[in-house]
Formats: sequence, structure tokens, C-alpha cells
Amino acid sequence: MSIESKRREALVYHAKPTPGKIKVVPTKKYATQRDLSLAYSPGVAEPCLEIEKNTSNVYKYTAKGNLVAVISNGTAVLGLGDIGPEASKPVMEGKGLLFKIFADIDVFDIEVDTKDVDAFVETVKNIAPTFGGINLEDIKAPEAFEIERRLKEELDIPVMHDDQHGTAIISAAALLNACELAGKEISQVKIVVSGAGAAAVSCTRLYKAFGAKSENIVMTDSKGVIRKSRTNLTPEKAEFATDRELDTLEDALKGADVFIGLSMANLVSPDMLLSMADNPIVFAMANPDPEINYNLAIETRDDIIMATGRSDNPNQVNNVLGFPFIFRGALDVRATGINEEMKMAAVKALAELAKEPVPEQVNIAYGETRLNFGKDYIIPKPFDPRLMSKVPPAVAKAAMESGVATAPITDWKKYENELLERMGNDNKLVRLLADRAKTNPKRVVFAEADHLDVLKAAQTVKEDGIGYPILLGRKDVIAELMAEIDFDKEGVTIIDPKSDDEIERKNHYAKKYWEVNSRKGITLFDAQKLMRERNYFAAMMVNEGDADALLSGYSRSYPTVVKPMLDLIGLAKGATRIATMNVMMTAKGPLFISDTSINIEPSAEDLATIAQMTARTVEMFGVDPVIGMISYANFGSSKHPNASKVREAVNYLHQHHPNIVVDGELQMDFALNREMRKDKFPFSKLNGKKVNTLVFPSLDSANSTYKLLKELNESESIGPIMMGMRKPVHILQLGASVEEMINMAAVAVIDAQQKEKKEREGASFVTA
Repeated sequence: MSIESKRREALVYHAKPTPGKIKVVPTKKYATQRDLSLAYSPGVAEPCLEIEKNTSNVYKYTAKGNLVAVISNGTAVLGLGDIGPEASKPVMEGKGLLFKIFADIDVFDIEVDTKDVDAFVETVKNIAPTFGGINLEDIKAPEAFEIERRLKEELDIPVMHDDQHGTAIISAAALLNACELAGKEISQVKIVVSGAGAAAVSCTRLYKAFGAKSENIVMTDSKGVIRKSRTNLTPEKAEFATDRELDTLEDALKGADVFIGLSMANLVSPDMLLSMADNPIVFAMANPDPEINYNLAIETRDDIIMATGRSDNPNQVNNVLGFPFIFRGALDVRATGINEEMKMAAVKALAELAKEPVPEQVNIAYGETRLNFGKDYIIPKPFDPRLMSKVPPAVAKAAMESGVATAPITDWKKYENELLERMGNDNKLVRLLADRAKTNPKRVVFAEADHLDVLKAAQTVKEDGIGYPILLGRKDVIAELMAEIDFDKEGVTIIDPKSDDEIERKNHYAKKYWEVNSRKGITLFDAQKLMRERNYFAAMMVNEGDADALLSGYSRSYPTVVKPMLDLIGLAKGATRIATMNVMMTAKGPLFISDTSINIEPSAEDLATIAQMTARTVEMFGVDPVIGMISYANFGSSKHPNASKVREAVNYLHQHHPNIVVDGELQMDFALNREMRKDKFPFSKLNGKKVNTLVFPSLDSANSTYKLLKELNESESIGPIMMGMRKPVHILQLGASVEEMINMAAVAVIDAQQKEKKEREGASFVTA
């Protein structure tokens, strides 16, 4: 994609269908006049009076306790510099989005039109009663230091300038672990810091809090080493000035143990890296390009421990590991500030988490066989679900122990459960799918590539590194559409099954198909004719190893696309039937639904098989399945065959597959509502667990449910995911959106990865 196309895509993303990235959503009922009279006049007067009596009641009756202001004046926005408050708003909205999806914190972004420190501070102080916390963002140094210092002194809510402290907290955790791996004491290491802005100053101060010695630290800026002999130093630079006879970064790195880069790309050469001490620790955190390229660095020294700010390298120093969870912990105890003890607690929690055994779902999500504490894993991954249950409690405890918590937590188990409940409010699964696919991209056939939306999906799959698209359809139409959307066709295979250009391949496929089906009434002529049909041709490409996975169904009815797949691909070894599952991205987390497209009236035996297949496929997503078998009845309340077959399936699973967490028959509300289930059915094997998987007794109930969720709740859907097929074949719903096709392509690639692995291991019954 050209630079202009990427620019246009970014602008469309922010403009359509609704401008911006965040919105306000009511949390109370508002359907009736009675509701409105409680929400506003006259009912609203009652909480107002209670807050007037005791100001702390504002946390009881309003959203203040879960509301953070992201505030900037736009003077140091990303790498764009001083672009002004209005131009900074997309970034602040983006920060708000991250707060919400990682820690379920609501945000108002505030852009302040002043560069005057006094005016900025006064503005924030005046609006502070609205908020439970203040996140300062993209304010240039040295003003940022003064603004944060004054606001922390003058406000009684948490205030943090994330540009300073976010990087400091994450990199400090990484540094503690890197020193341990290198066999070095932080009090002894010689540290060189490239950069002297807000982040560099805050990082260095935090390293000192953990034991780094001032005499072992050298800081550089654009003029070279910051020495005491230099004049006109800011107070922050003067704090780290050295009296050592050093002039350049090259001089400073000789014999250094640690390099901290918060400056510019490509400042460190291989020779400079070679001049460092044994087992050097290099955190090259300039973005998007580090001070030294990761691959170049590890090729130069095999004893290096390295981190960058990039997601495509090990050990990404990513602020999202810190600020959402730090504010979460601070808000939950109503802290009057974020102090050093709380920041240090976050550092320790992150450092310790990296040493713990990594859950399989994290390994699966990142396409790793086994993540272990070591040179390539010194800090947790951003999508590690344990962050939510580890960092906020550590921060909250530190707030309580340091005396700044005004609402201490007493029941820590209950608090941890509340944190885990909050984790459902985002679409991490979608992001993880794409990331996992990118670890080992596969060749994906798009069987209907002469449709614009299909081609758009294939374009994203290629450009994002999810897979290598193979485009089927009329070449002239595809070429015209590719030009329209600026699709770079370099490396892309385009095939028209109806064209004589593919006669040799078609004859080969036809012969193979005929050899298998010649005793089933298929002639060679029939086979040759079928190979002109795109779905038969695509299926044979996968069968013959000319492609790894297949997507079709955008423009044709589901049954017409399923038939050639069953004819040519067939069932996986050990499978007795196929079924499909949809993943719904709901406000309470992903919900897996089966069978949404294949089995019309499954028997008890069929339902048991579908549940097994679904459980294995859910595990493929890195999620532990907790299955509710759905019915209109609860635990034997009806003797009708439609309910009885569900009960029989559950009994079979309990007896023969006790490792699967499943129960039923259950009505939908009891399956999804823990409290109702616990109250009425205390014997259920699902009690104490959050049901994330639903197996329905019929096709119409499953299909209707997932489409209802999709349309009414605007839940994103991934699927239908084919289970039980011998090869990675997935059939889209008629008219699937571009986003749905991209997600299904990621699923197809992961499916191909899994099947390839199973084939190597000689395993049977590949379920997805």
C-alpha cells in the first residue's frame, strides 16, 4: 500500500462511521418517565444533597471513581512535536481507548489551549473535581516537570505524566530482570542514558530508587555528554551532570554495562556496541526505529540482553503494561496521589510476573512453544491476562501501606474477582488472532477475489503479514479492482479457473479428483468441468498442497459452498462429523457458540461430539472452555425429547470426558448469570466459573442467537469456524464484512498452523 493509501486509510478510520474513537454510554435505565425523573429532576437532587453533606459521597453516587482525564496542550505529541491542542485530540482519544480496553477505566480527553504553566495548572485544578485521576500526556519538557510537580502537590487525586513515568516503570522492571540474568548488581552497573527529556529523567530517577548510583550514570543529549562544566543546564539535566572527562556517546559507552536509549534512531554503531562490557544490557527505545537495529545488535554481540519499543522484537517496552493498571489500582483505593512507593510496587509486580510460569494461552496468543524467563523474555507481554490481577493489587497495597489510600481494600479475593470481571470489556482476542497468525503466515486462497470487499480483506491480510493471499476470479476484474484500492500485486498469485491459462493445472486436479471418485459416477469429463468452478478448484489447491487454507462463501449460499468442500476435502482423521462455531466479541468477553451452520437437529451423541470439538477449538484460541449446554429447560425440568437429548449429551460428557468443564441442560440466563445459577442450582459443575461457551440443541437456535447478538448488540463475530475438516477450509456467511473476512483469514492461518503441527506429531481428530 502506498503512503497516500495508508494516509487515506487512517483518515477514514478516524472519520467513519462516527468521527473519533470514544463516546459516552449511559449506565442506568432511561426507558421510562420514571427513569428520567430519577436520572435528572427531581430525583437527582437527592444524591446532590448527600454529596453536599459529605464530599466523599461523590464516589458513591457518580462516575468520578472510574473516570480519568487525559490532558494535554499538544506541545510534544508523539514524534510530531508542538502541533497544538486540537491536533493532539486523536492521540488523547487513543489513550482513552487504551485505558478502557486494558483496565475498564472511562476517560474524558481534555485539550488545553495554553503553553503557560500557571494557566495550565489552574485549568486542571479547576476541572479536577470531575475526575478520579489525571493522566498528563504529550507536554514538552521542562514545563512537564513543573506542571506535574505542582498538580501532585495541589490536588488530592492521582496525577501522573505517563510520558515520564510509564516508560520508567516498564524499563525499570526490565532492567531489574536483565541485571539478574547478566549476573550484575544494579548498584554496580555503569549506565549510559541517551536523551535528556521527560522520559529519560524519570527513568533515571527510578533506576536510582532501585539502587543505581549517581556516579555510575552518564546522560547525553544532542550536544553530547551532560557534564558539570556545561552552562545553562536545566535543573533536570544538572541533576545528572557528570564530572567524568567524557564528550560523546561513543566515549560514554566504552566499558558501560547498560545503555538506555530514549533519543533518535541509529545513534549506536556496532563498534560502539562492541566497546561495552560483557553481557551488555541495551534498551534501544526510540520509536519507530531504535538507536540500533535489533537484528544488527544481536548479530554483533551474542551476549547482549536487548529490549526495544517495537512489538516485532522480543522484550517490548510498552507503556500499556503500566498506566492502565497503575491507575486501576490507584482508583480502586481512592488514592490521593501516585507516589514513588506505588510506582515501585508496579515495577516489582511486572518484574516478578515475568519470572512466573507463562499460561498456555499467552504462549498460544504469541505463537510461542514456551515463553520462559530469559534474555528474550524479561518483561511480560502486553496481552498477558495476568497483568490485570497482578499490577493493580500491588499498586493498591502500596497506596494503603504508604498512607494515601482513602478507601482501603479488605477482601483481596473479592477484589481480584472484580478485576477479572473487568477484563471482558475489550477485543483482545481479535488482536491476538492476528498477532498469532503473523508468527507463521500461510497461503490463503480467496475464492471470490473479483469482489471488491473480498479483495480489500486480502489486501489487509497481505499488508499486515497475516498470510499470503492467492486470488481466484476473473483476472481483468481483479486487476481493475486492485488498481482502484492501490493493492500492490507484487508477490500475489492471481488465478482464473475458467481461463485456459490454467489448463495444465486443471487437468492435473481433474485427474486426481476423478481417480478418487471414478466409482461414484464421476467421469473424467465431469471432473474437468468441475475444475472450472472456483470452489472445486480452490479445494483442490489445498488438497494438492498448492495452498495452505481456503476462504469462500462471500457471494454464494452456505450449502452450495459446503458441498464441494465435503466432496473434495472430507473429514479429519478420527472425526465423525463437521460442525461450526462462531466467536462473539461481547461486552463481557468472547462468547463461543456452536453449532451455527451445519447440524440442523443434532442427536444427543451429535451434541456430545460437537461439545468436544468446540472445547478443543476454544483451546486453540488460548481460552479454557467452560461450556453451558443450552435448552429451554433446566436440569430435568422437562421430559420432552428436545431437552432430554441435551441431558443425555451432558451425562455422556461427564462420564467419558470428565476433563471438559460442562453442564446442562440450562436456560440461557442461568448459563450466563453466575449468581442465579449458584442460587438455584448449587450442585452445578459450572458454579464459581464464568461460562464462555454455549452449545445449542439445534441449528436454528444457535444461528439465530449469534445473528441476534451481532445485529442488536453490535457484537463483532468471527466465524463460522469449520470444525472436523481434514484441511483448513472456512466458509464465510453470505455478505460477510471486510473485517469479518480478515478475522477469518487469521483463523484459517492459525488452523493451518495447528494442522501442520498435528500432522508432524501424527495426532488424529484435528477439530478446527
